[in-house]
Amino acid sequence: MYYVIQVASGTEDKVEEQIQVMVGKEMYGRCFHPMRHMRKKFRGKWTEVHEKLLPGYVFITSNQVSELYLKLRHVPAVTKLLGKDGKYFAALSVQETEWLEQIMDSVDGGSEVPLSQISVSENDVVTILSGPLKSMEGQIKKINLHRRIAEVEVDFMNRKTVIHLGIEMVDKKE
Repeated sequence: MYYVIQVASGTEDKVEEQIQVMVGKEMYGRCFHPMRHMRKKFRGKWTEVHEKLLPGYVFITSNQVSELYLKLRHVPAVTKLLGKDGKYFAALSVQETEWLEQIMDSVDGGSEVPLSQISVSENDVVTILSGPLKSMEGQIKKINLHRRIAEVEVDFMNRKTVIHLGIEMVDKKE
């Protein structure tokens, strides 16, 4: 089961390190914060960048929620354990878990969302060729070809959230 920990934005790596030290590895499987692969233009040149997908959130997997909850309360950088369910914190829903696993690159068991490849026809019709956007076509709100970003609206922690994912134009017919 996936659980979400809210932390101060920018402290995600530090929280993960504290969890490794203060919580026994036998209590959890993975502890990570999802990243996204993007391309940004700096001084006229496209550069590969890796940014946090959901700043301020750390995800942890565990089957021992009660013990994990007690240990996480003592980690100093943890701000809040999201989704109270009785006295512990609640797991992500099945849909949220599937969405998260689906968009993350599973090649190396990593937690990075890769670029989606797109094609643009002469009528400015965008076709998603591959990548995480391929299965999210109904959720795409806007594609900014100039900045190489797709705005996607997803349900996360019982509310609609707009995330930005990177796109790569592989074909543009003029």
